[in-house]
Amino acid sequence: MKIWLDGGLQDIDSARVSVLDHGLTVGDGIFETMKAADGRPFALTRHLDRLTRSARGLGLPDPDHEEIRRACAAVLEANPMPLGRLRLTYTGGHGPLGSDRGDRGTTLVVALGETAPRPDSTAVITVPWTRNERGALAGLKTTSYAENVVALARAREHGASEALFANTVGQLCEGTGSNVFVVLDGEIHTPPLASGCLAGITRALTVEWTGAKETELPLDVLERAEEVFLTSTLRDVQAVHRIDDRELPGAPGPVTAKAMRIFAERAADDLDP
Repeated sequence: MKIWLDGGLQDIDSARVSVLDHGLTVGDGIFETMKAADGRPFALTRHLDRLTRSARGLGLPDPDHEEIRRACAAVLEANPMPLGRLRLTYTGGHGPLGSDRGDRGTTLVVALGETAPRPDSTAVITVPWTRNERGALAGLKTTSYAENVVALARAREHGASEALFANTVGQLCEGTGSNVFVVLDGEIHTPPLASGCLAGITRALTVEWTGAKETELPLDVLERAEEVFLTSTLRDVQAVHRIDDRELPGAPGPVTAKAMRIFAERAADDLDP
């Protein structure tokens, strides 16, 4: 397996990042994950644009899009597989043990792992912890992911694949690695970015392609929504058949099934929408 590090391909078993890299010591980094089918990444331009927005939000230098495109192409060519998770990680680089940054430049890693298509539906839980919609990292895709690790571990303990958060004012926000949509009276709604959720690439395309409305929603909307679905790079559009103890029989329902079909068709027509 080959990854991209320090400007070129390296063997994954021998590639090394400094133990003083700020991404390791204080979580000073950002990342993007995208689907790659048969060596072709999906929505690469949108992911690179979001990577830059996250970098600016953390005060990191703008990432070099051309280098990253070269890196993605090289990694995909070196590791052929039918369906992969392509991961870009960009950190503050070698730094002191505290929060101050060093001056040796940033670190860029591009890696690929094999994955499998997700099932059409899944189970989720809600968790008691909140997203801080007013925090410094709100809306940024950073490597400070420990909160998500804890929540996802709880979901796994309950036979679910995702955990959903409210924000500090009790509004539905997002999952650990997904955006959430609900169907009310036959219409699709999703929390607005002001709720603190990540500006998901699949979320944006789903809103654009289905006409979903961005709506402030209380967390208890999950108790009465006719249908619920998740979106993410690797899930695409995935129905929810259980939320905590509430079963949603027949998932995916008709509205979700239509959204799944629309997304699949539009994504197949344009790999870089």
